[in-house]
Amino acid sequence: MVAAYILILTEVGKAAKVAEEIAQIEGVEAAEDVTGPYDVIVRAHAADVDELGRMVVARIQAVDGIDRTLTCPIVRL
Repeated sequence: MVAAYILILTEVGKAAKVAEEIAQIEGVEAAEDVTGPYDVIVRAHAADVDELGRMVVARIQAVDGIDRTLTCPIVRL
């Protein structure tokens, strides 16, 4: 299993709607609208990196109002 934080930039005024919609996607543990350089931070998990990539590209980036995403896989050292 792989987990990641996905940092999202949204269009102005769309953060809450984007977080709400992303929270409904299977594999998403949490989606919160935040302040700072990003508008939404998501914690998600998938069986492997390929599945995580498909989730981000096919499901998360398809949400209306998203400008850019940055996926940060969690590492355990």
